[in-house]
Amino acid sequence: MRILIADDHTIVREGIKMLLTESYPLAQIIDVSDAVDLMKLVYKEKWDVIICDISMPPGDSGLDAVKQIKEYAPKLPVIILSMHAPEQYAVRAIKAGAMGYLTKGAATLELVKAVNTVLNGKKYLSPDVADVLADAFEHINSSQTVESLSDREFEVFKLLASGKSISDIAKQLILSTNTVSTFRARIFEKMGFHNNLELIRYAVDNNLI
Repeated sequence: MRILIADDHTIVREGIKMLLTESYPLAQIIDVSDAVDLMKLVYKEKWDVIICDISMPPGDSGLDAVKQIKEYAPKLPVIILSMHAPEQYAVRAIKAGAMGYLTKGAATLELVKAVNTVLNGKKYLSPDVADVLADAFEHINSSQTVESLSDREFEVFKLLASGKSISDIAKQLILSTNTVSTFRARIFEKMGFHNNLELIRYAVDNNLI
């Protein structure tokens, strides 16, 4: 079995490798630190499962990588392993094509179970992720939810909610300030916000920061 891990933190990659090696002593486990190297190996070699973070500089490139992987190899299972709570990214990850979503805090208990599940062709949904997906489905007809935002808009939304300025966001995402301002305007229009305070309050109330 061949497993590919992508995470920008060395200590996280080493921890995952140790955990998986205990359960799959004969597996070949390779790790990379960013989405660029991840995609290079996806295109170059064959893998049985990929374990990928969402937040790899710049921004949420893990989601983009999942979409690219599923376009190139639709049957290749991808598990998202993220520090973000399911409320923030689980729905987007599953929509992008991920077969499972785990938080890093729960990984030691669930990762091997998740790998076994996706290798059998099934999605792995922990109870908290299942609850989030059910809630998203329940509110699918409501336009004023973060699910109405594009992935990039949601990325800007989160940075605005954390108190970052337009210029700070532009630098972090390598965008122009005009582009970020446009995203902000779209977010406000879709969500019905009138100012940043309303945006922050929504983020806090919905456990998005």
